[in-house]
Amino acid sequence: MSAANSETVRRFCQSLATGDMALAARHLANDVYYHNMPWEPMRGARAVQEFLQPFVDGTHCALTSMEIHHQVADGDTVMNARSETWERRGLKVVLPVAGVFVLREGLIVKWCDYWDLATFKPILDSISK
Repeated sequence: MSAANSETVRRFCQSLATGDMALAARHLANDVYYHNMPWEPMRGARAVQEFLQPFVDGTHCALTSMEIHHQVADGDTVMNARSETWERRGLKVVLPVAGVFVLREGLIVKWCDYWDLATFKPILDSISK
């Protein structure tokens, strides 16, 4: 089960990096719990899709690549350390992220990402201009 769950998380991350939010959402349980630290958590695949769509498709900024450096799985839990590259208006930020995923029946039921807001702030500031 660990290997299958690890592969599901890899496919999920890849779909985000390629801007395919519809494909990414297929890996999420309908009642998924998502906490994108330091922001408030949300629940539900539709809420996650609506929140992430403007970011991954380039409307506000674009997630242009994601590199998973390390990933481990134990049963239903998968953890990874990755770098996400975000680009907007000529600005480029490489954001280190640690992710924790819990899966049930092949779907992500809990997803928590930990990252530094100060590193991402230049991208956020460019959105408000």
